[in-house]
Amino acid sequence: MRTRPDILTEIELPSGPVTIDEHGYITDPDAWSLDFADHAAAQEGIVLGPEHREIIKFLRDFLDSHGVAADARFVLKYISDRDNLDKSGAKDVYFGLFPKGHVKQACKIAGMKQPRAWSTG
Repeated sequence: MRTRPDILTEIELPSGPVTIDEHGYITDPDAWSLDFADHAAAQEGIVLGPEHREIIKFLRDFLDSHGVAADARFVLKYISDRDNLDKSGAKDVYFGLFPKGHVKQACKIAGMKQPRAWSTG
């Protein structure tokens, strides 16, 4: 479901205020911080470890260099190359870290806006 633009909430974090939409996605990816990542992860029931943070860094770097959020295939390729895994093995790793999916958890925690056309998987 797409977010309604009139339902926004400002949250206070140690690094400063951030505005989120009704589903918890940041509205300005440039306002993202590690504090936001920890907050969003906690809302999703995830305690971020080093491997989560590595994937989040990959997503942030991709956004910075390409101007758009990476879709899951780029993350799976990154994991596959990093761990010398096939696509199925990379999926197991990725969805072990973010069990509710790429958009629902990984993109949200990494500070991407809620995508318009992607599924929540």
